[in-house]
Amino acid sequence: MNSEPLEITYKLSELDTVSRQIINFCAHKVVLINGKMGAGKTTLIKSLVKTLGSTDNVSSPTFSLVNEYQAGTEKIFHFDFYRIKHIEEALDMGFEEYLDQNAQVYIEWPDVVLPLIPKSYSQVNIENTNSEIRKCTVINS
Repeated sequence: MNSEPLEITYKLSELDTVSRQIINFCAHKVVLINGKMGAGKTTLIKSLVKTLGSTDNVSSPTFSLVNEYQAGTEKIFHFDFYRIKHIEEALDMGFEEYLDQNAQVYIEWPDVVLPLIPKSYSQVNIENTNSEIRKCTVINS
C-alpha cells in the first residue's frame, strides 16, 4: 500500500490521465472525495467512472443521494451527502448495505457518514487553484 500521499496539480483537460493515476494509486474501493463547493468533485468522479469502463451517464446524486453505474460486471456507487444532516438518514437509505457489496464507492461530502466508513479507505482532497487548475492529494488509510 502507498503510505506517502500522491499530489497532482492538473488542468481540467488532463482529467482522464489524472483519473487513471488516482485509480492506480487508491488501495481501497471506498474513496472519500473532499473539496469545497465547485472544486470539481463530481467532474472528477465522472472521469473516474469513465476510466473504470462505464458508459453510463454520470451525474450528481445530490437529490437522489446515490447513483449506481455499471462497468462490465462491476458496480460503482456514487454518493453525495451534501444534503444529509444526520447519520440516521444514511442508515435509513441502507448505506451500510451498499458498502457491503464490495463495489467501487465514491462519496462526496462524507463527513456525516465517517463513523460508518470502513477502517481502510482512500481519500481525495481537491482544491481549486484557479478556474482551470486543480490540485488533488490522494491518501490511503
